[in-house]
Amino acid sequence: MEESVGVTISENEAAAAAQKIGQLRAALQQVLFGQETLIDHVVTGLLARGHLLLEGLPGLGKTELVKGLSKTLGLEAKRVQFTPDLLPGDITGNPMLQDTPEGRAFVFQPGPLFANLVLADEINRASPKTQSALLEAMQERRVTVMGQTHPLPNPFFVLATQNPIELEGTYPLPEAQLDRFLFKLEVRSISAETLERIVLNREIGEEPKVTAVLDGDELRALLDQVRRVFMPQPVASFIARLVHATQPGGAAAEGVKYGASPRAALALAAAAKARALAAGRVNAAYEDVRALSPAVLRHRLLLDYRARLEGITPDTVVARLLESVPAQDAPLPDSLRAAKI
Repeated sequence: MEESVGVTISENEAAAAAQKIGQLRAALQQVLFGQETLIDHVVTGLLARGHLLLEGLPGLGKTELVKGLSKTLGLEAKRVQFTPDLLPGDITGNPMLQDTPEGRAFVFQPGPLFANLVLADEINRASPKTQSALLEAMQERRVTVMGQTHPLPNPFFVLATQNPIELEGTYPLPEAQLDRFLFKLEVRSISAETLERIVLNREIGEEPKVTAVLDGDELRALLDQVRRVFMPQPVASFIARLVHATQPGGAAAEGVKYGASPRAALALAAAAKARALAAGRVNAAYEDVRALSPAVLRHRLLLDYRARLEGITPDTVVARLLESVPAQDAPLPDSLRAAKI
């Protein structure tokens, strides 16, 4: 499918896209009860063509959410259970000596990365060497083994789950790895009412029944439409100033040792456009940037030891930034005053 980047989306297209996205969210809410905000962020991240990192204690439904997502999208999905003895070749694939018409030769056998949706389960239980095998795949959508490059399917998403680093047997993901995730989402405990609903509607060991909502072509069409959502210059300026304010030295960035990179600004812009389309709007707005900033920035801010001792978290810093960085640094031009930004 040829993408129409540069051609803005129409209001009718945006409304139709929002309806399909709403059906996808409704289907996922039948998989994971009581986590509407988390589901909204997961759908937004995928529409922005991003990889997602879900962190939470075991048993909160992270894996079920990813499995349900693959079924509702009708995509080929593969799961990799990360363990300390997992090797890079177990993920990317390896050349195998085989008989060919030209004689015996090494033939590449694709690993589980060659799927549209890859679930990297408990990614921080694998060694750093194995974790790094995902770097090229996540950034460039390809795998290089023994000098040969192999393209990955389109679309290609990595949804990784990880346990909190305080748990035994975990290896913290390096900063370069974290930066390749569009969002880091925290999966929190649910209410007693939601637990009651789970007890009444679920059986242990039984997977929720989910039907496909979109097929591959429909998903690719939505991804194309996200790129065509208009990014007003004032909103782009807000993103740029917000990300720049994460650098050490600023008043709101006290306690930050290393701030966010330009990749964070691109991620925030793509996510804002995806959220706008999900709401049926043809342009990104300030509210999209504010709503998605914690998910985009929390894993890209490295705090110094004093901040950690004082209990300051990346979310604390992001909240401070959103309060101190004004959405507008100049009056809106007349052409944009009517737009919902």
